[in-house]
Amino acid sequence: MTVPGRRSSTFIRLLRSGFTDPSAAARLLDADALAAVRTDPVLLDALGATADPDLALLGLVRLAEAQPDGELPGLLDTLVSAKPLRDRLLGVLGASEALGDHLARHPRDWLGLVTYEAADLHPGLAEFERGLADAHDPVGLRVAYRRCLLSIAARDVCGTIDVAQTAAELADLATATLRAALRIASAAAPEDAALCRLAVIAMGKCGGNELNYVSDVDVIFVGDATPGADEGKALQAATRLASHLMRICSETTVEGTIWPVDANLRPEGRNGPLVRTLASHLAYYQRWAKTWEFQALLKARAVAGDEALGAEYIAAISPLVWQAAERENFVADVQKMRRRVVDNIPAAHVDRELKLGPGGLRDVEFAVQLLQLVHGRSDATLHSGTTLDALHALAAGGYVGRADAAQLHDAYRFLRAMEHRIQLYRLRRTHLVPEDENDLRRLGRSMGLRTEPVAELNKAWRRHASVVRRLHEKLFYRPLLDAVAQLTPGETRLSPRAAGQRLEALGYADPTAALRHLEALASGVTRKAAIQRTLLPVMLGWFADSADPDAGLLNFRKVSDALGKTPWYLRLLRDEGAAAENLARVLSAGRLAPDLLMRAPEAVALLGDPEGLEPRTHEALEQEVLAAVGRAENPEAAVAAARGVRRRELFRTTAADIIGSYGTEDNPAEEDHGALVDRVGGAVSDLTAATVAGALRAAVHSHYGDTLPTRFAVIGVGRFGGHELGYGSDADVLFVHEPREGVDEQEAAKAAQTVIAEMRRLLQLPTTDPPLLIDADLRPEGRSGPLVRTLASYAAYYRRWSLTWESQALLRAEPVAGDPDIGARFIELIDPLRYPMEGLGEDAVREIRRLKARMESERLPRGADPTLHTKLGRGGLSDVEWTVQLMQMRHAWAEPGLRTTRTREALAAAHAAGLIPTEEAQILDEAWILATRVRNAVMLVRGRAGDTFPTEARELAAVGRYLGYAEGTVGELLDDYRRITRRARAVVDEFFYGA
Repeated sequence: MTVPGRRSSTFIRLLRSGFTDPSAAARLLDADALAAVRTDPVLLDALGATADPDLALLGLVRLAEAQPDGELPGLLDTLVSAKPLRDRLLGVLGASEALGDHLARHPRDWLGLVTYEAADLHPGLAEFERGLADAHDPVGLRVAYRRCLLSIAARDVCGTIDVAQTAAELADLATATLRAALRIASAAAPEDAALCRLAVIAMGKCGGNELNYVSDVDVIFVGDATPGADEGKALQAATRLASHLMRICSETTVEGTIWPVDANLRPEGRNGPLVRTLASHLAYYQRWAKTWEFQALLKARAVAGDEALGAEYIAAISPLVWQAAERENFVADVQKMRRRVVDNIPAAHVDRELKLGPGGLRDVEFAVQLLQLVHGRSDATLHSGTTLDALHALAAGGYVGRADAAQLHDAYRFLRAMEHRIQLYRLRRTHLVPEDENDLRRLGRSMGLRTEPVAELNKAWRRHASVVRRLHEKLFYRPLLDAVAQLTPGETRLSPRAAGQRLEALGYADPTAALRHLEALASGVTRKAAIQRTLLPVMLGWFADSADPDAGLLNFRKVSDALGKTPWYLRLLRDEGAAAENLARVLSAGRLAPDLLMRAPEAVALLGDPEGLEPRTHEALEQEVLAAVGRAENPEAAVAAARGVRRRELFRTTAADIIGSYGTEDNPAEEDHGALVDRVGGAVSDLTAATVAGALRAAVHSHYGDTLPTRFAVIGVGRFGGHELGYGSDADVLFVHEPREGVDEQEAAKAAQTVIAEMRRLLQLPTTDPPLLIDADLRPEGRSGPLVRTLASYAAYYRRWSLTWESQALLRAEPVAGDPDIGARFIELIDPLRYPMEGLGEDAVREIRRLKARMESERLPRGADPTLHTKLGRGGLSDVEWTVQLMQMRHAWAEPGLRTTRTREALAAAHAAGLIPTEEAQILDEAWILATRVRNAVMLVRGRAGDTFPTEARELAAVGRYLGYAEGTVGELLDDYRRITRRARAVVDEFFYGA
């Protein structure tokens, strides 16, 4: 009798045995079918030892109730008396709802678990073929397949076989199933079978003898004619047989399905014929195949059909696989393949993906396969299709560090075991770790974690995924360091040839030089070398992900040589997560940023500061420059100080631009390219204005002390005034002055001329910094006119002589340095010119169009491709800017929003005012942004300005990477540029030329 308010002893015992719903379990134990054993303590303990006692008990009741008349006592007696059967049967029922369903439908199949002999403990292909021999139709094959699968699952959950043996048995069962399906298809069409020879080649995990419980079985079909048969008819017959084989395995029947047979790895994929001759396969692989196809062929294994034809296929294909690393496009293909494909995983699933997520199974498999391709051409011991066997061979040959291989081996086995148990539950193809608490509990218990199964499982999973994340890149690079530093006694090392092959495969064009740099950085027993050995495996991976890994490594060595003795440098890279990756991106993206950094290595500190890459304000920059100039002893020292600030700030701007354009592992690339362009244009323009202000202060101080006899201002025009300077832009300016009270006009003019000459001299002093050229050619009368004028002189000239093009040039005029009052009065003077009341007359519009047409025909450099010239080419900067400026001169008098010096701002205002439709405005904006980014990219990559795409392949690839194009896709970049600018030109023809 149960005391009121207290739970029964049965309830408590069930709870302690691991049942999550003891009340339901008690009801199930009371079922009539279990009457003979319900009080047996051995049974309850055995149920409690399963992954899910509730599920195991439910499955047992269903199995018992489904037993044919007279057979239930045999099941229960064996269950209680035979521990091997008890452990196997209940283990399966507690781990797999799907196999529990199978046993309820086929209640005599439990008998297959009773035998406990050597052949049963470790069956091979022959035993599975015998198990499927009586299947003569798709339904019968499914039943026999599940019966064999039941035996594998039983050995798996009881620990009789480990995860690698389980995967191998599943592959053997798949092989036997393919053979049985081909036998059934051939029996259904004997005339087809007589016409052809058909070989089935297993690929993927089946080919590698490492199959999952539920997975597509990847295959390739090879066909040939039997003696005397017509080849065309034989291939048609083989195709019918292959199609029927696929349907037999894949179609859903009353007994469900087995698994999909996927032939998409064949030549040309879904677009290619299902069956080809061996000669046709070879012709395709020799001429058209991509690197990933050879990577897939690593696992090719003949499994069914004509044995001789299958063996011929493997013998013919194998040499091509091991020559893949010598292909011309191997490096580009590898770099593409190495980039993570998590973009295709729904965001909600990334953290639960066992296969494709960060630190997942794919990371291990790809790393191992790539190393096999690189080194297998000269070492046949690496020719294994099984991941763990290949990893062992790589470690034995010194291609992978033994400790790293051991950690990766353990992590891979754990992740595969998780994958097996997740799929076993419902026999569904999935790689997602479940979210439900009960599912996680079952999964953890099935992995042997019994104390706190959910917490222990999550902890172990995260630990192993972290190991994979850390090691899968290190796997490539750690042995390179061991090869040059020789620090691990007794370990087999890469030979210099093998190390060079690996560096070549990872994109290094000069592996000999790269090994020298690694030796210089990592050799020795100093703390500095030890930290470098920690950093370099990861840094080398980031360099390899760029268009110029060699330059990245060389630049890293230079910076490390310059800063290696400072206590903070290596500590910054080691401890500040983003600093090392940011530095790798900057050093391998071209010449400009590394050159700036070499001249001010301490600027590396900016890369570790979360706010270090934010642009500084114009006021802060000018204040720092003027303070530095004020402390200098002479004008040369003053301008050197101003240049020092400019150098550091240019590095800040270039680094932020590169990192924003490339993205990092934690922060994807900036998607708003317009924001990137505006940030660079604003930062470089503000920096140039501060530098000009510093040069002006130094020039005045060196000749006139604190006070110049005339009030003087510098007006920025062109890109300078528009806040749109690129890295290689000249600073277009106008100079204006007004004599101070009581100063003779000639004396004032002479003083202004002297200051301008001194400014130019100071800014043109020889230096390794990017030049800052002051260009005053847009002044009245151009080069023929005086370099500087008074306000009154400007007013007189503009009133009497001003031409339309000069008014257009003033659209982007803005004070940048000097006397702010003079600058403001100059703007008041020119506003009526650049924003004329009632807009431009038709004559003026025709004049602007005539000038533009003349410029297009005369100023484009000889031999330049007009479709790729960013400034003067079709749909380039000039086209967009002249179109926008024409709108400003025609309508700014009535639309205040158009009164701006900035192109994109004016275009947006024109759209807001209804002067240009949305689509056309977006087309012009997109073209202007792209052309501006190309110019910036060229300067970043080459270290010198240019208006056209580079012709050298590696430089062009680097420009492409900056613009977001993957390695090997520069053709797409050029096509996209032409397409975008062609559309822009159509808008220009309509809105500028009135076509």
